[in-house]
Amino acid sequence: MEERRRGSKSSSRITERRPQPEERNMSSWFERQLSSQQFQLAATAVVSGITVAGLIYGGQAIRRRVAVEELKASIPPLDEEHQSQRLTDLGVASPLPAASREEERVAAIARRAQHGDYNEDLINEQLTRTASFLTSPRFEKLKSSFVVVIGLGGVGSHCTAALARSGVSRIRLIDFDQVTLSSLNRHAVATLADVGTPKVQCVRKRLEAVVPWVQWECMNEVWREDQGERLLANWDNDKGKRPDYVVDAIDNIDSKVELLKYCHKHGLNVVSSMGAGCKSDPSRIFVGDICASIEDPLSRTTRRKLRMLGISEGIPVVYSTEKPGPGKAQLLPLPEEEFLKGKVNELSVLPDFRTRILPVLGTMPAVFGYAVANFVILEITGYPHETEAGKGREKMYDSILSNLQGLEERLARTAGQEPMGLKIPVSKEDVGYLVEEVFRSKSVVSGLPTRLVLTRWRPPKDGSWVDERWDGQKHSKLQLGDLVCMTKEEAATHEKEVLKAGKPPEVMYDVDVVQLVERRRQEELHYRNYR
Repeated sequence: MEERRRGSKSSSRITERRPQPEERNMSSWFERQLSSQQFQLAATAVVSGITVAGLIYGGQAIRRRVAVEELKASIPPLDEEHQSQRLTDLGVASPLPAASREEERVAAIARRAQHGDYNEDLINEQLTRTASFLTSPRFEKLKSSFVVVIGLGGVGSHCTAALARSGVSRIRLIDFDQVTLSSLNRHAVATLADVGTPKVQCVRKRLEAVVPWVQWECMNEVWREDQGERLLANWDNDKGKRPDYVVDAIDNIDSKVELLKYCHKHGLNVVSSMGAGCKSDPSRIFVGDICASIEDPLSRTTRRKLRMLGISEGIPVVYSTEKPGPGKAQLLPLPEEEFLKGKVNELSVLPDFRTRILPVLGTMPAVFGYAVANFVILEITGYPHETEAGKGREKMYDSILSNLQGLEERLARTAGQEPMGLKIPVSKEDVGYLVEEVFRSKSVVSGLPTRLVLTRWRPPKDGSWVDERWDGQKHSKLQLGDLVCMTKEEAATHEKEVLKAGKPPEVMYDVDVVQLVERRRQEELHYRNYR
């Protein structure tokens, strides 16, 4: 038995795995490294670094907590001295610079006056000339009125100043922008000290020194249609007075159209200022219905966009009939290097706002602003006044439509078709759209703006003028794209030579006229999609 046990032990020792030479070498290497002084120093450095980093980060965390607590403790409670303000649409606050002692005195007087602590005799004496002009009943209407001014640049600031000085007692100001150095050439009240401050606060602060009793609401934000109910709400919310008038002094077309559409839809009285840029002749400024405004690029674009929304008239505007010409100011182009850098639209303050420089003679926005304010005052008080109303244009459209009806009947009769009861698929609104927006109120042949009519450019290819597919109904196959604008005399010759004798327009007219017609036709095709 003992021999078997000894045999089994010896066999087990024999079967045990012996370390390989490589493993013995690796093990001895680790032992040497662990016992080396360099390794011990390195390990000590790593542990020390981790300990120090932990202490540093822990200390920073403690200091941050202490700093946050101190910051919270430093914020004063909201009161008359420390007031909160809404963030602007740009996501930043609108801090006002520290007021001077004189500004503090003026602000204190204004606060008391706006709460009724102001001598009424002083107000009446200051406004005595206006009261004498309007007479008492009308002047009381003006004093109790509420006006909203949107856009506080050159036009809006002068308009606001005139309204406040004339006696309007409640004014709401809406503008997202700040005063800049370049705006001082045309702004009504801004000074160098106001550069970098919100325009709404600048206008209020400066005018409080003139009319401290006027009550103000300042909204440092962009006009947006989805915020219209709030921005154009009654004074003192639902309990107060509805705006007597809204002044549109916005220079961005899309925002302008949105505002005018909103006011038209909700029955709010609104007057809009068209473009004062690149204008220099104050004798060419008029007040009239938007459908009557001509020779004004901003007005034309605004009219066209409003027509697409179904609004062709009923909005009073201040516009200029001054024509551009050689040597006159034009919209300045961006430098070529800006285009090479990428998307130029990113240069604008807000999306879809203009990025190019619009030359402005400082006097012209003031004239526009005072014209707007004058119109608002006369409208609110009911003082007799006349404007370039759209009724004259409406009569012209009726005349053009009647002339077109007669033309289609004559052409049908010439082709041997009975014109009795013939109807044309063109409305008075279509006539206004073609004459004003597509052909710019000018003949395609001579460029003359008088005695205008609409006529076909070519005869129909199949020679058929009338569609008689339905019993009891006859209508012309005319389409808007078939029509061009000419003077009556030109249209008579065109009817004889082209529409009846069959002479091609390319033979009848110069290549410039043919190309102009094609350009206008392509424009009409593009804008037809939005009507």
